[in-house]
Amino acid sequence: MAAAVFPNQTALPHCVGSPTEMRTQGGSANNLKFICEFRPDEDNSVNGDFESVTVILPAQCSISQLRLRICMKAQEQNCHPDPFAILDPEKYILLYARGDDWYEAHDDCQIIRTLDIPWSHDDSPCLVAHIVAKPLVAGDSEQKKNQQECLNYLIGHDLDNEASDRLGELTFTRRKLASPRRLELRNRDKVLYATEPWVTQAPIPNELEEWLNRKLCLTLHYMSKISFSIQVDLKATPDVLLEVFRRVMADQRVEYNSSEELVLKVSGREEFLSGENCLCDFLWVRQCLKANQDLHLSVVPVSQLAADTVRFVDWPLVDGFSGQFSSHDDLSLLGKDLDDIFMISLWDCNRKFRVKLLGFDIPQLPNKPPQSVYVEASILYGGKVLCSVSSLPKLFGDEVLWNEWLEFDILLRDLPRGVKLSFTINTCASDVSPTTKDPKPGLSRDSKVSLNKHTDTQKGKTKILYFVNLLLIDHRSVLSQGPYTLHMWSYPDLEDGAITYQADKLSSATNPHIDESMAISFLLDRYSFPVVLPNTFSHNDGSGSPTSDLFPDKSTSSTQCTSPITDSLSPHGQFLLPPKTERVSLRSPSPVFNTKRDYLKRFREESVQYGSNLPHFLRNINWLDRRVVEDVHWLLGLWDPGELDVHVALELLSMDFPDEIVRKLAVRRLESLPNDDVLKYLLQLVQTLKVEPYHDSFLARYLIQRALRSKRIGHFFFWYVRSEVAGCPYFRQRMAVILEAYLLGCGQAMINIFTQQVQAVEALQEVAMIIKRLYPDKTDLPSSAPLKLQELLRSSNLPNEFLLPFDPRIKVGTILLDKCKVMASKKKPLWLEFSPMPSPTSSTPVGIIFKEGDDLRQDMLVIQTLVVMESIWQEQSLDLNLIPYGCISTGHNIGMIEIVRNAATIAAVQRSHGGTTAAFRNDALFEWLRSKCPLQEIHYKTVERFVKSCAGYCVATYVLGIGDRHNDNIMITDQGNLFHIDFGHILGNRKHFLGVSRERAPFVLTPDFLYVMGRLRGRNSLYFQRFRVRSCVMKLCHSVCGCVL
Repeated sequence: MAAAVFPNQTALPHCVGSPTEMRTQGGSANNLKFICEFRPDEDNSVNGDFESVTVILPAQCSISQLRLRICMKAQEQNCHPDPFAILDPEKYILLYARGDDWYEAHDDCQIIRTLDIPWSHDDSPCLVAHIVAKPLVAGDSEQKKNQQECLNYLIGHDLDNEASDRLGELTFTRRKLASPRRLELRNRDKVLYATEPWVTQAPIPNELEEWLNRKLCLTLHYMSKISFSIQVDLKATPDVLLEVFRRVMADQRVEYNSSEELVLKVSGREEFLSGENCLCDFLWVRQCLKANQDLHLSVVPVSQLAADTVRFVDWPLVDGFSGQFSSHDDLSLLGKDLDDIFMISLWDCNRKFRVKLLGFDIPQLPNKPPQSVYVEASILYGGKVLCSVSSLPKLFGDEVLWNEWLEFDILLRDLPRGVKLSFTINTCASDVSPTTKDPKPGLSRDSKVSLNKHTDTQKGKTKILYFVNLLLIDHRSVLSQGPYTLHMWSYPDLEDGAITYQADKLSSATNPHIDESMAISFLLDRYSFPVVLPNTFSHNDGSGSPTSDLFPDKSTSSTQCTSPITDSLSPHGQFLLPPKTERVSLRSPSPVFNTKRDYLKRFREESVQYGSNLPHFLRNINWLDRRVVEDVHWLLGLWDPGELDVHVALELLSMDFPDEIVRKLAVRRLESLPNDDVLKYLLQLVQTLKVEPYHDSFLARYLIQRALRSKRIGHFFFWYVRSEVAGCPYFRQRMAVILEAYLLGCGQAMINIFTQQVQAVEALQEVAMIIKRLYPDKTDLPSSAPLKLQELLRSSNLPNEFLLPFDPRIKVGTILLDKCKVMASKKKPLWLEFSPMPSPTSSTPVGIIFKEGDDLRQDMLVIQTLVVMESIWQEQSLDLNLIPYGCISTGHNIGMIEIVRNAATIAAVQRSHGGTTAAFRNDALFEWLRSKCPLQEIHYKTVERFVKSCAGYCVATYVLGIGDRHNDNIMITDQGNLFHIDFGHILGNRKHFLGVSRERAPFVLTPDFLYVMGRLRGRNSLYFQRFRVRSCVMKLCHSVCGCVL
């Protein structure tokens, strides 16, 4: 028996407890009774006369064994036409009711003790549960097919082509994410979801403080029936305005449905004024005050807003604990009969992990093949290499064989969840065997090996050619075993200008282009049964199953190490408590507290004031020591997420912390963030999804739920994720399944909006690609280029109207062909202008730049960081007049950029005042600003605005290490707002020529800037003094408020 289960081992590890022992020693106390009814298709009625069977089996048996017992009983009682079909999960599904919903026991390897099922008592000593066996409906309905076509169009990827295995990670994740989505939809405030306002909590800027003592004039419009102006205080709320509206309607005797709920909508924009905020807190109100613009609001009945009904057919719910297994005691082998063994605990595997490298083959050799290569196998946990072993070098060819065992100095039982086996194929500088890298396991500070070492090898004698990763413990907590053939990714060459991210190297996806990719074959040890990672060591540890105390409070938190798929974040930032009715516990909820735990508790109480050091503490934990990890989990279970700073929580979501409980704590801290703060970090949080080892994670669920709760978040979440689906093949499936989970619940109004936007992006992309083919690599465009562009746009499939992807508050109408042009640069961006939506105020056309061939994600990162920095300064009452213009990536090297009106580059300003020699004049910029502002009083305000914005961008470009600054990517508006564009070189990555940096200054502050501030011949001026003071204060605020990256 031992030899069959554990190859090359002579004795089993110490094990206790088996179903046989439980039956003999504990009687029926550890048995469970299931009453199974056989129902036909589409019949989920509670009452009815159906054939049924009753089976009793030990609590630690699996769903598969439950199916077998039901089959045997049905055959014995002759109450089912085809009892053997019950054994096939592709033909019959097992369901149970909880509340108003039906759940499927989806994973046949799941322990029946862990089912999140309502248990009850009857006359027998066993706990009883009612289940239903139903035949699976074959084929998809026409509605489901049309729905999937719509989803595939919006996602930009067909998931059904990859969803073959019902227990594979893709299908498993699609089914698991249905539960938190349905929960969020039940709790969603429909009116707030449809009319969410854009507000800010920042103090009102100093230049607008005078309005606090003045009345604001605004105009209310109701359809085409009435319009009137009123004077209101900035402290008034939208409810006050609606009350005034009702009184005026009554006085004027204008008919309207007074029982209908009303909302205030900004005329000509998709923006609402709602809720209990004061008028001065709304972004549009502040913008109107700053621009001295009239404020027009439309009174709209809520019933006339686009319906947010969810029309998509959702996935059936699955048991919330699918993919989890029972305790180590349940799975131990000692004393069990062969018939009682159905899976093995990973913690019983006391042998070292090893892999047999068989070889690799490649369909087509590269243009410059290396002379010899070797394979390096590594065990990765997060961004760290725990252990690595290298093979002997071989001559490179289209097929290379090794048949060589590579053994790691890590025991199987010490492997944590989320650990990966990584393979890289490397070149050899000579025929000498590379040094075998095999650090001792453990994650102490001295033994950590960074993933960056793979990149560093490219600088030495070796070079990485291909890489691929395999999850050793899969999404169901099952150990990988047997033969594998994985198609590898080509490692990008840095000299080719490829942008690589550390997270891309952690992907467990394989290359989908199997006909042209390198394929590596290897063999993992096989076992007679599935090897699974237990939830806990024993029942008393509290396994986190529905039959234990699933959601302990802070005073009784246990050492549970549950999967992220077990918990659903509630809309209020707490974890949902299970219903108290029909809830019976099968195990003790109380953890065992020992002396060490008492010390840990005291350490926890004293460490609150040092919460910022939590990441440093966790980096020094040996995550391979299970007992240490259990203590850390217990400690984190006592930690109040509200005690963590947001920047600490964001740090805990980096690749340095792959542990699920650590990441769970960080996500719980983010749950309390308002929507405005979520939007500040949304771009980074979407990128952080790549760090998660599995598709389904706490972070993925959190982002989906916040997107379903807020249209503002949902809009940007859609485009951030869709851009990764198109541009990141390493995580395409993960991003696609997460985006699908959002789209299934966002509502029909959002689906229609996204459909129009995707249609517009695809139409413009097609036009841009044709223009690039017609005028390749030319800066001097022929005079016929604008006419050709207009012809292509006229015949394109542009929608009549759509919301701008970079700002969902702006809806554009038909395109203005005579104002469109091709810009004279290498990528041939398109300058496009659209008609605005009808508005009482005179609106200028809406302009965008559509680029094809540039990755705008880096520009998005810089602009989003500028927004965060600006919010930090505004909290300190510093309004620096930054212009974080709209910019969004809508696909692979595709995107849109907002056109800032009434602005010109510094180079254009210099050319307009002195021609080619203006670059050597210091007064060109000053004269240009004075020509725009002839009145002296207005000119003073313009210079003041210039000084503020110049100070803000000097500090921002210095902190972010933005390079390649010249007079063609620094712009200025007619009102004196200075701002930077084109962020291709950031974080100190500056341009070089012949190995010498072309930029010496840390930021741009030219003589013509100083001339505007009045600093002549080295003499200081009042404006220059203000510039220096503001710069120092901003740098101080930045250091106090923490790093924004």
